[in-house]
Amino acid sequence: MKELLFEKLQESYDDMVEIRRYLHMNPEVSFKEAKTAAYIADFYKQLGVNVRTGVGGNGVVAKVMGGKPGKTVALRADFDALPIQDQKDTPYASKVPGVMHACGHDAHTATLLQLAKALHEMREDLAGEYVFIHQHAEELAPGGAIAMIEDGCLEGVDVIFGTHVWSLFESSVIYYASGPVMAAADRFTITIQGAGGHGASPHQTKDAIVIGSQLVMNLQQLVSRRVDPIESAVLSVGSFVADNAFNVIADQAVLGGTVRTFAPEIRDLMEQEIQRVAKGTALANDCQIEVKYYRGYPAVINHAKETEFLKYIAESIPGLQGVEEMKPQMGGEDFAYYLEKVPGTLFFTGAKPIDAYPHHHPRFDIDEKAMIAAAKTLGAAAIEYQQ
Repeated sequence: MKELLFEKLQESYDDMVEIRRYLHMNPEVSFKEAKTAAYIADFYKQLGVNVRTGVGGNGVVAKVMGGKPGKTVALRADFDALPIQDQKDTPYASKVPGVMHACGHDAHTATLLQLAKALHEMREDLAGEYVFIHQHAEELAPGGAIAMIEDGCLEGVDVIFGTHVWSLFESSVIYYASGPVMAAADRFTITIQGAGGHGASPHQTKDAIVIGSQLVMNLQQLVSRRVDPIESAVLSVGSFVADNAFNVIADQAVLGGTVRTFAPEIRDLMEQEIQRVAKGTALANDCQIEVKYYRGYPAVINHAKETEFLKYIAESIPGLQGVEEMKPQMGGEDFAYYLEKVPGTLFFTGAKPIDAYPHHHPRFDIDEKAMIAAAKTLGAAAIEYQQ
């Protein structure tokens, strides 16, 4: 059965590319993906596949029942884009100003649609049921996964598999990892309320910029001096806003940043320590500092049995360029919520193009041939899991 599936997927490559490029030219940001969701639903309706729309928001869920009894396998792809201006010089660059698929979700969607089509055509000879979860809003917390789960997308599901194309990993290589594979992704906003004044009279002020600068440096010591070196954590301040005239000392500054962790206890520690450092900096400078800490997605923790199974399956797939164990990544993914409910694994598919740029970069692109590797691996895992 796998050989027939691989043939069908190879034959569908041009259609896969066409879908990916259409989506790339017509991106929609998180929670506003109505046209993309309709496009996905129409694809299934034209196949005659049972499809449910509006799942947890803009989510779409399709199901294919095999001709023989078996287990229920879910496969997931996300489809939202990012608020980034596409700077690629390609025929399929985004047509929407300020919005682009800079993370590969268009490729995930094209891959899953063509895989679903192939499995639908083979359904009479397949065992079990196949659930295709097309998820909205992966890029923006609280994300679409948790709402789709609450709306029943995992009902009756025995296992879930997903993949993420990765532009900096060698193309058509499958990368796997058991246990933590992507980090918990939190964010914070810190507001420093000082006392502004004339730039020529700093002694009469409480300079929010200077205080904010101290706070940024103090925060940098948390990972190096408060976190066990055996553990992993990232704290990055990505925004520092204190907009004033050149000769005005700022009375307020606002910092924004992110924290990435794997272990729950380290996540708790980082939140507590940010509060402590802010309190101490405020006391030292006789000012007010308010910290708002927002918990995002939990860490993606792959299940050992399903990850080993995925590795075993991938090693037997023709056309792949390799199967390698990967180190955990500090990026976040709300696939974590699915893995909290059912067994499964999220693997990476290398998709490095000739000119490789990282994810969320305005010139991001992928080697589209990697979609075949992703589809073969997802499909083979889904079929073999019935054994």
